[in-house]
Amino acid sequence: MRAYLTFLLSIFGLGAALLAAVPKPNIIFILADDLGYGELGSYGQTQIHTPNLDRLAAEGMRFTQFYAGNTVCAPSRSVLMTGLHMGHTRVRGNAGPANVIAQTLRSGDVTVARVLQQTGYATGLIGKWGLGEAGSEGEPRRQGFDHFFGYLNQTHAHNHFPAFLWRNGERVLLPNVVTPVGEVAGAGYATKRVAYSSDLFAAETLEFIGRHRDRPFFLFNALVTPHANNERSRVLGDGNEVPDYGRYADRPWKDAVKGHAAMITRLDRDVGALLEELKRLGLDERTLVMFSSDNGPHREGGPDYDPAFFKASGPLRGIKRDLTDGGIRVPLIARWPGQIPAGVVSPHVSYFGDMMATWSELSGAKLPANLDSRSLVPTLLGRGTQLKHDHLYWEFYEKGVTQAVLLGDRWKGIRLAGTDAPIALFDLASNLAENPDVAAQHPARVQQIAEIMRTAHVDNEHWNFSLPNRSKAAAAPAP
Repeated sequence: MRAYLTFLLSIFGLGAALLAAVPKPNIIFILADDLGYGELGSYGQTQIHTPNLDRLAAEGMRFTQFYAGNTVCAPSRSVLMTGLHMGHTRVRGNAGPANVIAQTLRSGDVTVARVLQQTGYATGLIGKWGLGEAGSEGEPRRQGFDHFFGYLNQTHAHNHFPAFLWRNGERVLLPNVVTPVGEVAGAGYATKRVAYSSDLFAAETLEFIGRHRDRPFFLFNALVTPHANNERSRVLGDGNEVPDYGRYADRPWKDAVKGHAAMITRLDRDVGALLEELKRLGLDERTLVMFSSDNGPHREGGPDYDPAFFKASGPLRGIKRDLTDGGIRVPLIARWPGQIPAGVVSPHVSYFGDMMATWSELSGAKLPANLDSRSLVPTLLGRGTQLKHDHLYWEFYEKGVTQAVLLGDRWKGIRLAGTDAPIALFDLASNLAENPDVAAQHPARVQQIAEIMRTAHVDNEHWNFSLPNRSKAAAAPAP
């Protein structure tokens, strides 16, 4: 019905006022953790079974040039939540326990959850947060979420069989027995494995949907798979932690390889259950479901796991912690029956920061000012003029600072090892694997990118190019 109304409005020029009378959609954003561009069947994967996510793509729109906010988790989520790119958003790296405040959103930050909450949406976060500890300004309920269940800290989230999770400021004890590793509370690996966190999240997700079936809701379903348990990898050599290997048990693969595939297929199973619940409750045509990943694929499952086994980055070069497209280009699938046409593949260039403008427009919320965000509604619904980014910008802090810029949909510039280093230039139109470096042939484009790198970054207290060692936070390894 909404699609037909949109068509009539476009003919008679009645504008957005009448469109606002259409009921607001529920919005579910499912975010995988460390899932590569090439790890779904709809993006070319042949060995990992993902029938439900492939159906999601067949029944909706699949984007081929969509980018995460960053190449590791916390800053990527900061971009998603604030609609600000890496030169402007609050959290710009995984600072770790040595500098927790550098990885904490503040009360003055405007998150998309708060924007939707203020328009009357029930807001929920189930899974992994990583932008504020208990009692801090960044804790989810202080950032616009009515309900939270999961991990506050991303190092704690490595452990798929944790001793506890958080629900609305309170610890929920679980029957798993954990051997602690490192300084972070809850980090380690289980010696008695009873409750798998992803299974708990799947059940909590269905419960949240049912509880809010009679009002618009926004659910950030921030999964923790297929991220490895890094601590288990270091101690036991296999961090791809899953209750069972399922359909992969008899494959002639190493256990870490089986575990990785099984995590993704289990994730896919839970997406299928979510879609069935929406149908059962009569919410299917009232709900926008989107699926993506927070960054590129990992190599943290232990010595027996290599992401090249599954061609996890697809045709792209690099993995997590790289600013080549393998580290930041991720799947995006959007499904909304009756509104988004089925089976469409979109080459439109967009990124995490665009969710703020997209969801604000769909909810009827007023978009906050001075964002790095362009609504995808014209592309998704086929109405109006789609605004495009002149460029996208990233920076990454680990052993110095790396910067990257994408001009339009083609020219990609990367500067390694400091703000004075040379810029490599790649033509994605001729080689998706970002090879060879064509900087010498295009000096004007290199200069254009250099100027963007100079102006796109605005210092904040903890992420400041002029601080020694690129800030104390930058010195911490990225979990």
